[in-house]
Amino acid sequence: MCGINGILTTEQTSKNEMTGLLTKMNNLIIHRGPDQDGTYVDVSPHGSIGMAMRRLSIIDLTSGKQPIYSDDGQMAIVFNGEIYNYRKLKSELEAKGVKFKTTSDTEVILKLYELEGPDSFKKLDGMFAFSIHDKNIDKVYIARDFFGEKPLYYTKYKNKFMWASELKSIINLMDTKPQISPKGINLFFRLTYIPSPHTIYEGIHKLDSNHYMEYNVLSHEVTIQQINPEPTPKTINISFGEAQEKVKQKVYESVESRSVSDVPLGTFLSGGVDSSIISLCLSQATDKRIETFSIGFKKASFDETDKSQLVAKLINSNHHEFVIDEDDLKDNVHEILLNFDEPFSDTAALPTYLVSKKTREFVTVALTGDGGDEVFGGYNKYYIGKMNDRYTKIVPKSVHEPLRKLANSVLTTKDDNRGKRFKLRKLLNSIDYNGQFYWDIISLANTHDQLSEILLPNLLDSNIFSEYKERLNLEKATSLTHFRQIDKIVSLEGGMLPKVDRTSMQNSLECRAPFLNRELWEFTNSLPESFLMKGWNKKYILKEAFKDQFPDQFLEKSKSGFGSPLGDWLRSSLKKELESYIEPHKIDTQGIFKKEEITKLVRNHLSGKQDNTFRVWAFYCFQKWYWNIYLGTHI
Repeated sequence: MCGINGILTTEQTSKNEMTGLLTKMNNLIIHRGPDQDGTYVDVSPHGSIGMAMRRLSIIDLTSGKQPIYSDDGQMAIVFNGEIYNYRKLKSELEAKGVKFKTTSDTEVILKLYELEGPDSFKKLDGMFAFSIHDKNIDKVYIARDFFGEKPLYYTKYKNKFMWASELKSIINLMDTKPQISPKGINLFFRLTYIPSPHTIYEGIHKLDSNHYMEYNVLSHEVTIQQINPEPTPKTINISFGEAQEKVKQKVYESVESRSVSDVPLGTFLSGGVDSSIISLCLSQATDKRIETFSIGFKKASFDETDKSQLVAKLINSNHHEFVIDEDDLKDNVHEILLNFDEPFSDTAALPTYLVSKKTREFVTVALTGDGGDEVFGGYNKYYIGKMNDRYTKIVPKSVHEPLRKLANSVLTTKDDNRGKRFKLRKLLNSIDYNGQFYWDIISLANTHDQLSEILLPNLLDSNIFSEYKERLNLEKATSLTHFRQIDKIVSLEGGMLPKVDRTSMQNSLECRAPFLNRELWEFTNSLPESFLMKGWNKKYILKEAFKDQFPDQFLEKSKSGFGSPLGDWLRSSLKKELESYIEPHKIDTQGIFKKEEITKLVRNHLSGKQDNTFRVWAFYCFQKWYWNIYLGTHI
């Protein structure tokens, strides 16, 4: 696990100058790899090439230093991530006579590429971002994994093409920061994050998950290709019993493959279905007691440590429980939010950071339950597909609009508890008669109508999701399969995975997600939807596969999610800072928000008149980024 950086220039740059630039980029991401660093520089008549990395040593602690070179020195690679099937691939290569100098997965990627070129990327099971310079054909390949677990940013700037694991490495080499992207603003204030290929900056992009970039060193042309095809899911003929056994087998196999490590390893254990199953599988894969970690809150409505305690006792783990309150937040919120380098307001980022920080005191690698909801259909929002379909068949559109307005006035809440009133209001605001409702459901900060209330008209984009619909060939989203496909390329890549990557790597902790396995994803996509959601029973097949190993009804218990009581914190320890962001001269200077409307939104929340946690938290996170990074000097 590491972070990578790279530069390509259209003109010769001395080796010393290039090394200096790479070192500058590397020094900003030491947290991603505190153990080692490495640089590669090649100067040719066509320009200069530099690649660098920071390494967190997990596998092959002694001989895995990067960059790694081919035997003839004509190829070099820097790599961030883990390849879980590298031992199998290595055995296949050795059977063909390939010799290895290290025991690292990085060398396996390079040797496989030597034989098969970029087609070899299809064989990699893992989380990764890497770049390979192949001097034989004067090309650089830059690739990102199937789900987008590892980040990869890139841009063309003056005579340079740059790529990096974190935005700060790129921004720090620019004379001035790029303009703010209106697309980025709209995506953020709808979703609470910005999915690929966009960022908050014009001209800086994220490489889409499951894609690689080919840079021609001679012509300086760039092409982007998909790595693995993602065909439209087709249901196979399989019995529920057979599918259940295959699910169980594949989960066990994935946990085993993702537990390969030369350093201490544990699990995040929230007590929910996903983390409980992962912790169970890991405990059964070893004869040693495993380490489990959970975090709770002093506010009872957010605390669910009783569930994690039950599982820890069941699997006999060495359980570590950390209960936090507002005081724990005060010292960390600034650095947590600004480390994302762009606006990011997933409310679970703060507890994820804190559990990562505590976990790193004991282990270097943690398995998580991330991806279980996307792979097996576990989110509450998937219910709404059924609800929307039934509702729009029964309730005429002319009747719905007055109901929606009534709900927004009557079903307001004053406390950040996200209970029935909150969920019902969210549902009624998301109902759509044209098959577009799911885009409002995943808009956790603002629906389009809500955003139009606070954003200046010249910035408002009514068609921000069109490219994602086009990428999925999905004009309307009406089925569980559609929802899961959207979540894979939007919510998972843009929200869930950056949250875990940035907060864990900020603490030099590697997180692995066994449910994010391409083979497992493709298998669940081939199952009848009723196997995943039976009636109102979410993740049905996963729970059925493992229910005999847990107490009766344990896997049926509801879980509120890994949130935090930010609504309260905004009214207390964060209040003074939040109020500074609605000062009239600041709003006028920005030219982004409607002054009266955004001020009213914030004031209503602070006064307790109306709970606007998600909308106000998004505003707070944006303003924190804007004044501290965009106009500030924080790197």
